[in-house]
Amino acid sequence: MAANFSSVPLLDFSLISSDATKPEFISQLRHALINVGFLYLKNHTVDKQVVDDLIAYIPKLFELPQDAKNKIFMANSPHFLGYSKLGAEFTKGKTDYREQFDFATPHETQWRPGAPEYLRLWGPPQWPDDALLPGFRNTMEKYLAQVQALSYQFISLLAEAFGLPADALNKFYDTDELMQHRGKVVKYPANDGTLTDQGVGPHYDAGFLTFLLQASPHRGLQVQNLSGQWIDAPPIPGTFVVNIGKALEFVTRGLARATSHRVLSPPVGSTARYSVPFFQNISLNARLADEVLDFPEDILKLKELRGEAASTDSVNFSEFDREPSGRVNLIGRVKSHPDVAERHYPELFRQYFPSGLPTQASVY
Repeated sequence: MAANFSSVPLLDFSLISSDATKPEFISQLRHALINVGFLYLKNHTVDKQVVDDLIAYIPKLFELPQDAKNKIFMANSPHFLGYSKLGAEFTKGKTDYREQFDFATPHETQWRPGAPEYLRLWGPPQWPDDALLPGFRNTMEKYLAQVQALSYQFISLLAEAFGLPADALNKFYDTDELMQHRGKVVKYPANDGTLTDQGVGPHYDAGFLTFLLQASPHRGLQVQNLSGQWIDAPPIPGTFVVNIGKALEFVTRGLARATSHRVLSPPVGSTARYSVPFFQNISLNARLADEVLDFPEDILKLKELRGEAASTDSVNFSEFDREPSGRVNLIGRVKSHPDVAERHYPELFRQYFPSGLPTQASVY
């Protein structure tokens, strides 16, 4: 367990701006990717004013009248975009105590009758009435566009860290007009003494990369190390928390670590925790089992030195060896949001929920 970790490393993105310091960044990135699967990123390229503007909007978003939220219920959308009430999402069959809005970069759905069902997964977001929250949509779209640009730049650096050409992973993305990346704004209310502490249960993310903005000073995010211990990842102002998704772990043959993580609810007597995760997707049609990346031997040896992780508490997104990416993601969304699945994907709903809608989803 020499490669085990007890904290999440902090990387300085400004190091890539100089030929003299870029190798240091690449070396640190390689360590974080292989041994941790999580990192903090400071001095990134997303404009601070955009971030500050978004953070200022977040409490106001959740203070919207309930009927305004209900107009954009996620259950209205086959794309799993929109508003979810407290307790409407599930992880490992247990209720996640969070309220959230799922948004995404602009996209017109590519699904047509007869096409694969998973193409319905991407489509236009639902937005709150701009008259009730003037400027929010523009700020959120600006934020998503800037994080998207950062994520593409970061994936090229990741390829270099693995001894590959900078464009080696580009084949897993479609052209811009065919891609969609997802962002959500999440509120974890303080525990009132009647709830479990599951803000969101142990899980992996699906795609290549996640960029998380911890938008309030609350602790709660935890990552699971090689020996199965839970390690705190507290907020650090001015940073993103970046983590590896299951798709990237699969295409790198486990070289990059998708690390199990969870969020604990704020304790009794605290205030709400806010966060904004951005999920970088890959092509819905990508079949990861058909793609083989040729890594240098010295890079592959680093995986051997790391060793294997103990059994983790996360089990999701295990189908990449046999299904296209879109199908894997759709299955994950169906399991997390059975109310949406019941309305828009009835066959999958019956497959995964043969006894009908889970009790908690019926309540909320």
